[in-house]
Amino acid sequence: MNVNARLALIMLATPLVAQEPRVAIGTDLVTPELRVAAEEGLRYLAETQHPDGYWAQDIGYKLNTNYNITKSNSAHIGVTSLALISFMAGGHLPQRGEFGDNIERGLNYVLNHIHESGYITDNGSRMYSHAFATLFLAEIYGMTHRRDVRRGLQTSVNLIVDSQNAEGGWRYKPFARESDMSITVCQVLALRSARNVGITVSARTIHEAENYVRKSRMSARRSGRSNRSRRGWRQRGGYLNEGGAFRYQLRNESRSTVPLTAAGITTLHAAGIYDDPIINQAFDFLDSQLDQFNDYYTGHYFFYYGHYYAVQAYFTAGGRRWLDYFPKIRDRLLRERRANGSWPCNTGPGEAFATAVATLILQIPYQYLPIFQR
Repeated sequence: MNVNARLALIMLATPLVAQEPRVAIGTDLVTPELRVAAEEGLRYLAETQHPDGYWAQDIGYKLNTNYNITKSNSAHIGVTSLALISFMAGGHLPQRGEFGDNIERGLNYVLNHIHESGYITDNGSRMYSHAFATLFLAEIYGMTHRRDVRRGLQTSVNLIVDSQNAEGGWRYKPFARESDMSITVCQVLALRSARNVGITVSARTIHEAENYVRKSRMSARRSGRSNRSRRGWRQRGGYLNEGGAFRYQLRNESRSTVPLTAAGITTLHAAGIYDDPIINQAFDFLDSQLDQFNDYYTGHYFFYYGHYYAVQAYFTAGGRRWLDYFPKIRDRLLRERRANGSWPCNTGPGEAFATAVATLILQIPYQYLPIFQR
């Protein structure tokens, strides 16, 4: 067994414990401005949380580059879970510290919306939200070892495992026949976190997800003529078909993008794959496209979920890639934040979503949550 395989097994078996942040990987990256922005972002989230524990946002789904709203300003399981994870990424725990009550109320809301099937949903939310809620429960269970949390976590994990389809991935609803990369990455991260804290997840489930990601890769032969010009990129809405990127679905005509490629890398990392040529090629694609992606999509929900995965991918990779990536996203987020501590979301669920993801990204170097550690 090689070193990377042994490391992956150790990480999967390591229980989640609260700890002091370890920022030695780039202490200079955690600036006073970053700390202030993260703290003010968390305060904004605390102030906008509903007394029943959730955050109200627009529920909907991607429609090309738009966001089709199915229910406006309603309790949102996925955004709630991301906000709660962001509190925890800042070192906060249920019933402890400045935001302890916020986390406890949010936890109760999530637990109260686990259906008998194990599906965590409210107001028509789908598998994205289920996965974020499962990830949150896994992180909470690792810190608290509460039996009610473990019960809910186990049933939600069972649903994810049972819903994996023949392609090796997942789609918007449980038990769908098709898969897509954006849904698959969420499920694999949730399973990885659950495995970290002692929930049984079969190696076969993870292996099939890994195979799905590998099959989703755009090869140089398929990619055709490269078009990296700003004009060509913008005209195509940021959709590229270039070697090293990962596709949305397995269909040959399916698009490849910056967020999907970051998601593919993060899925492989979560499966314990760290040293592989296709990962390096995917990073090369990201390195070549991130500046244009940022300029084109800042304030769009594509920007936030793209960097939610990109920051994990680069942090896990470490080294020069991380040190080149993080100052750019840090400084852009610091420029974009609003006076009230929030971040804008001109297309997508809303400001709570944007603020939850932005604060989470900024707090990644703190290393409080093992799911976001090497």
